[in-house]
Amino acid sequence: MNKNRPMTLAPYACQPDQSRGRLFPEKLSTFRSPFQRDRDRIIHSSAFRRLKHKTQVFVEHEGDYYRTRLTHTIEVAQVARTIAATLGLNVELAEAVALAHDLGHPPFGHTGEDALAVLMQPYGGFDHNAQAIRIVTDLERHYADYDGLNLTWETLEGIAKHNGPVIGPHASGSHSVTDPSQIPYALANFNARYDLELHTHASAEAQVAAVADDVAYNHHDLHDGLRAGLFSEADLMELPVTGPAFAEVDRLYPGLDPSRRRHEALRRVFGVMVEDVIAVAQNRLQASQPKSAQEIREMDGPIIRFSKPLFQNLKAIKGFLFTRMYRAPSVIVERKRVTAIVNDLFPLFLADPALLPAEWRADVARAQNQTDLARVVLDYVAGMTDRFAIQEHARLVLNEPQDDKAR
Repeated sequence: MNKNRPMTLAPYACQPDQSRGRLFPEKLSTFRSPFQRDRDRIIHSSAFRRLKHKTQVFVEHEGDYYRTRLTHTIEVAQVARTIAATLGLNVELAEAVALAHDLGHPPFGHTGEDALAVLMQPYGGFDHNAQAIRIVTDLERHYADYDGLNLTWETLEGIAKHNGPVIGPHASGSHSVTDPSQIPYALANFNARYDLELHTHASAEAQVAAVADDVAYNHHDLHDGLRAGLFSEADLMELPVTGPAFAEVDRLYPGLDPSRRRHEALRRVFGVMVEDVIAVAQNRLQASQPKSAQEIREMDGPIIRFSKPLFQNLKAIKGFLFTRMYRAPSVIVERKRVTAIVNDLFPLFLADPALLPAEWRADVARAQNQTDLARVVLDYVAGMTDRFAIQEHARLVLNEPQDDKAR
């Protein structure tokens, strides 16, 4: 038994028996808490399965060992469970938010998102967090009683604002806006039906999911960049956090096999990040003594975050990755190629919606204007996997015959 893990939920955790419920009321499950049901519905969703063939940095088919959105999501959920359990938070809620946090990503990662954001500027914008809300509240159409997954308020709140408030005096970051009218339409539309309190922070569980995302991608981007040969272990020896980690491995295991040396060093980097988050959170929680989850939401800053020294060190690592990995010449070439694919497909479907599959025709028929139609096209294109987007582009734009489709 881990003596550092509380046996009961802390008072500032989200209590399942105090959930604000679902947009469409349901009977409680005999065997599962509301947040466990949310987690299970996310795992069984079509959008979750498609993460297998969506990219992180490298296009999905480039190598079997590179992370996809699915493997990244599983890693985020693992980190979130560890941190949440140690802090006495609701593990199932933290896991649910972690598992859903990337559902709204289009094909080709942030490159695809950048392209769609430009294309959607005239039609209400695009943001992957907002698109995730649209997916789990509308586009997953499997249940008899409602569209979407009918998740609890707490899970929806976590998906919408795990990176912080979207609007208001405490809003900051890439997903926030200064003008409420600029909230991405996919989020604004649902928020008008079911107020997610976009001006406050999310629960501590959702904040854990956000930090777990940072931990996971900082770790695996270093690993994937090394595997791709975009930089070397010698380069990482010059950076904070990674340099001391490699030095410690060299001291403890001189002459270690290179692949084991890499793994041992990066697992130490991983541990530094997780332990830092836990220590900072424990200190901040002890100092503030929040009595409820709502007190966490109403704070003027996140309760779950890195220490200032580690945050600065991670900024240095991110700067290195930006130059050597995200903007590496080979990655830039691929970014241009996949941006062209998105830029070709979106206007093609917009000009001729009859090209959309039959199951999308009802949505097209409901479109009242060009904006409505553009949003239907967005839902379709954003839901594509990397390989399906490449195949459809080859079929519809390059007129190449296709034997197989993998949406």
